Amino acid sequence: MAVDLLLGLQWGDEGKGKIVDVLTSKYDIIARFQGGPNAGHTLEFDGQKHVLHTIPSGIFHDETINLVGNGVVIDPVIFKKELDNLSKNNVDYKSKLLISRKAHLILPTHRLLDAASEASKGKAKIGSTLKGIGPTYMDKTGRNGIRVGDLELENWKEKYRTLADKHEKMIKFYDVDIQYDLAELEKEFFNAVKTLKSLTFIDSEAYLHEAQKEGKTILAEGAQGSLLDIDFGTYPFVTSSTTTAAGACTGLGVAPNKIGEAYGIFKAYTTRVGSGPFPTELFDEDGETMGRVGNEFGATTGRARRCGWLDLVALKYAVQVNGITQLIMMKGDVLSGFKTLKVCTAYNYKGKEIQHLPYNIEAENVTPVYTEIKGWAADLTGMTKVDELPKEFNDYVEFLEKELEIPIKVVSVGPDRTQTIQR
Repeated sequence: MAVDLLLGLQWGDEGKGKIVDVLTSKYDIIARFQGGPNAGHTLEFDGQKHVLHTIPSGIFHDETINLVGNGVVIDPVIFKKELDNLSKNNVDYKSKLLISRKAHLILPTHRLLDAASEASKGKAKIGSTLKGIGPTYMDKTGRNGIRVGDLELENWKEKYRTLADKHEKMIKFYDVDIQYDLAELEKEFFNAVKTLKSLTFIDSEAYLHEAQKEGKTILAEGAQGSLLDIDFGTYPFVTSSTTTAAGACTGLGVAPNKIGEAYGIFKAYTTRVGSGPFPTELFDEDGETMGRVGNEFGATTGRARRCGWLDLVALKYAVQVNGITQLIMMKGDVLSGFKTLKVCTAYNYKGKEIQHLPYNIEAENVTPVYTEIKGWAADLTGMTKVDELPKEFNDYVEFLEKELEIPIKVVSVGPDRTQTIQR
């Protein structure tokens, strides 16, 4: 049985959590393949909002197994808080949450290293979430990391101590004023590890291989977005993992020829959190309206998101890199009320018009070339069928389909799982 993928196509925050929740009833297993608690997947149903950071978004469905794959980095402290919130909502997570032994652990000193590194950069900071993600992946590739499976070994605390001591020496190297009480942080960390050890650890690649042989349906859930990919994103303003389709193979142990559908999620406009280039960013009333109506604040950091018109040059690039087979457009309702919409269909790059994403998209090199489209006034949030949607909205969707050459199968018109229209 093939493994389907669900991927964000912009700079994250596309609405993956909601769509995984909507799609989960079709799948036996939801598997998270990369990232860590720097992700924030927001789900709304039954009048309640839920935010997940590391746990797969299928956890609220009784019949679905949720797997945290080997490509994920786990902060036991944040993970415990997520589990505590699930308990408050009477979610029986122990029976349906599995953890790969090969997933790496974020230590308290990883977070401190992250803060020291970012502070040392001054104005050149990259906008890290300060969750310790980067330092943890550095230890992973540097072959120093501690993995979930190490918690089953008798000497794991010795390994921990060796690595934490090394980190403290590195923190001093940055020569910045980082105040911390490691003993207090470790107390919370070791307590959270006890909770983590109460869950089921598995050899996840073998588990998924058997599940495929048995014909079980599997959805691989990504975090962040394609434009934050360590290789294909707007480097260095990127995350530390592979957020594109290839990351599902390395982050779960799934062979490339076992990938089925690749669902690509994008917003009807564009947002970005933190630093980095953003060609279509708006600094006017239109941008302020998008942020206010769309409630554009990071689910993890709380930071206001930067807003701008839809960038089709960047979106086409993400579609190509991921091999997207069908698209899902989020937050179409946010654009209601704009008389005219703009879509970036090309870049003026160093005086020449191009339609591909170049090596550098900083403002001094790139100016967006816009196509204008008539907007709509109707409130979409109560609509449930395609034929209820205004003509101008459908025209907008059809224009994007033609440009991207991929069908847009689903449009979202509100945050609740019920506000989802199949096309």
